[in-house]
Amino acid sequence: MACERVVDLACTEQQTGIYRLYVTPTKEASAMINSNNLDYHMDLTMDNRDLKKDRQLSLIQDDRQDSGLDSMKEEEYDQLVRELEDIRLQPQEAQRCGYSAPSQPPQLWKQQVTEDGDTFLHLAIIHEEKALSSEVIRQAGRDPAFLNFQNNLNQTPLHLAVITDQLEIAATLLKAGCDPQIRDFRGNTPLHIACEHGSLRGISVLTQYCQQNHLYSILQSANYNGHTCLHLASIQGYLAIVERLLSLGADVNAQEPCNGRTALHLAVDLQNSGLVSLLVKHGADVNKLTYQGYSPYQLTWGRENSVIQEQLKQLTTADLQMLPESEDEESYESESEFTEDELLYDDCVFGGRHLAF
Repeated sequence: MACERVVDLACTEQQTGIYRLYVTPTKEASAMINSNNLDYHMDLTMDNRDLKKDRQLSLIQDDRQDSGLDSMKEEEYDQLVRELEDIRLQPQEAQRCGYSAPSQPPQLWKQQVTEDGDTFLHLAIIHEEKALSSEVIRQAGRDPAFLNFQNNLNQTPLHLAVITDQLEIAATLLKAGCDPQIRDFRGNTPLHIACEHGSLRGISVLTQYCQQNHLYSILQSANYNGHTCLHLASIQGYLAIVERLLSLGADVNAQEPCNGRTALHLAVDLQNSGLVSLLVKHGADVNKLTYQGYSPYQLTWGRENSVIQEQLKQLTTADLQMLPESEDEESYESESEFTEDELLYDDCVFGGRHLAF
């Protein structure tokens, strides 16, 4: 007990599972320690054994808080490391520091697809992980098969970048070679989506980094509902986008494939006088007819907005101002309800009774 009072505990360390105890004697106890060195060594050994035993019991009783890697077999750990290396994305900082990634077989993460058909890049964009999305695009290089991969809704990463309004990612995709002409399940290109959502910045990004021949093709193409980008912007009433599309070369007189309506017809149907004025200003044909033979002015009949009617009346030719001729009501009423062939069949019997006409 005398030795314990004159000994200072310095530290402990763990080496290969064995705890070693280091002590530093004070000046006053140096003589006592030297004279009783053997006895002290025996007491210290017993104390060390007790400390080790208590430590082991404590580890057994406490809940494990680590990741459990220490309990894995060596071959299992090696396999885990290999799998992580297959999907690890090397950061740009590693290259700036002079480190180069070793040559590896084809990147397996490019081939991994969810049940919805989304790749790793789709998911990164959906969850708006911009840094990760940029890194995946960089790692993918100019791989068109990966960058233009379509999920179960036929959406490419570029579609999703426009939908989620991540325009920096959209620009990065276009620079990397993503095709802006690909259509989704509704027949919409990314530019169609930007026009429908009213994203003027999105339109600017898509048109800025789009090749001229691709841009012309997109502006003229209609989705599966028959609507061009100009039609979609007109339906939504986005005047600034309409003007931007017209300045890019959109056809102001493009007709819907199903019924032949132009953007001006749509503006009349929607009673949007501002849009009517804008389209007329950019050369919309006021005498263009739908497939049923109606001019934009003829569609103003029965509508409340007289301003549109007066505006178009001054520009429409006289023969297209009146509604198409209909049968005279009086002559129609005087005509017999049945044709001659129908009158011949006056002996129809139903349930044993003659039918009365």
